[in-house]
Amino acid sequence: MGMLKEFKDFAMKGNLIDIAVGFVMGAAFKSVVTSFTGGIVSPLIGLIFNSDFKDLKYVIKEGVTDNTGKITGEVAVLWGDFLTNVIDFVIVAFVMFMIVKAVNATKKKETPKPETPKGPSQEDLLAEIRDLLAKK
Repeated sequence: MGMLKEFKDFAMKGNLIDIAVGFVMGAAFKSVVTSFTGGIVSPLIGLIFNSDFKDLKYVIKEGVTDNTGKITGEVAVLWGDFLTNVIDFVIVAFVMFMIVKAVNATKKKETPKPETPKGPSQEDLLAEIRDLLAKK
């Protein structure tokens, strides 16, 4: 029973909820970045290669075209698709970095503890009072 309560306390902490919200937002943002890369960045880079950037590949073994026009048995390195995914990752990582940087900048700065007063400590003053009372 103690472990279940401990897990409930952990799950209901704000940090876990924040992580879950961030995860969902990150997944949604990833699809936006993917459409940006596939719809805008890849065609612009594809102009350089005169082809769809995502379809660029290095064919190791030629395939056979069947009756439907599909190529079967082809072995290829899909470097255009890989590069598109790398661009997606870099965009997402940069935006997440900027978000974390902005959140850290808005966090309340920790106020420094007040300096301890110069002079005798409380114990020294109490000992002095005790000594003065003992003299009377």
